[in-house]
Amino acid sequence: MNFALILFILTIVTGVAWVLDKVYLAPRRKAAGIDRMPLWLEYSASFFPVICAVFFLRSFLFEPFKIPSGSMIPTLMVGDFILVNKFTYGIRLPVINKKIVDMNNPLRGDVVVFRYPKDESVDYIKRVVGLPGDVVSYQDKRLTVNGETFAYDAKPDYLDPEHMSYAKLYRETYPKNLGGVTHSILNHPERSSGIFSQERFPYFENCNYSSAGVTCKVPAGHYFVMGDNRDNSADSRYWGFVPEKNLVGKAFFVWMNFGDLKRLDAGGNILYVLSRQFTSIDIAAVLSCLYPAATVLLASILLKELLILLSFSMPNGKQAL
Repeated sequence: MNFALILFILTIVTGVAWVLDKVYLAPRRKAAGIDRMPLWLEYSASFFPVICAVFFLRSFLFEPFKIPSGSMIPTLMVGDFILVNKFTYGIRLPVINKKIVDMNNPLRGDVVVFRYPKDESVDYIKRVVGLPGDVVSYQDKRLTVNGETFAYDAKPDYLDPEHMSYAKLYRETYPKNLGGVTHSILNHPERSSGIFSQERFPYFENCNYSSAGVTCKVPAGHYFVMGDNRDNSADSRYWGFVPEKNLVGKAFFVWMNFGDLKRLDAGGNILYVLSRQFTSIDIAAVLSCLYPAATVLLASILLKELLILLSFSMPNGKQAL
């Protein structure tokens, strides 16, 4: 379901009703001595400011997402609500997703949301590992980029809540000349490190698969992404590279998880930050979650969930994953 398109249509319809009332209907009611507007107009016109604010916020600034799977554990947990910066990689027109203002490029280690290349109606979230031109190698569950080996610091075993099994927890550190980012990953030693792609994808010839893993050269205009839960993530190792045009934005903040309130601090605020590179606008977005703009964000989520529920109740309704 194209929520952006639905929200755009709702904005246009309610906006027309709002303008029509201000310019034409309200003066006529006043002249006739009628105080109350029709019920249909009251609802459509009154919803316009909220819908317009939600449309502008989620199209150009920040969009809330909910994490449905465990591919990014331990960084992101199932049920996490995150904020995604929509403009950090450039400003795009909603619905058609055409970039109109070019800004920053993704960096290695960024956690990004993108449209799944095989089905662009589905949003994925992974970590950027390889940039255009990089040679990424994942062999025997160890990562190298351009011949530079990543450092791994073993931590106590981690109980994977999704599969109720223990996994090896490591702190993975990028070489300094590749950004020096540090984050946690999971590996399941009982699972094979061999990766065998079941189907071809664009630039499949750039990858070499073996029983030990995979080595790929990232083509121009594309990115190589992986989940932090390495043995429970369908990512670039399996379905290929992410085109730049599919990028939605950069995840930078976890602001709620109704199923795990331990991710809140004593004051009720989210303490988990995904990005170290905060801008003043990012900080403003985080603070807004704690007070009035939370209403707009929650309205966006609730409206999206309502539309998904309606799609299930309709014949041949499209499932949103």
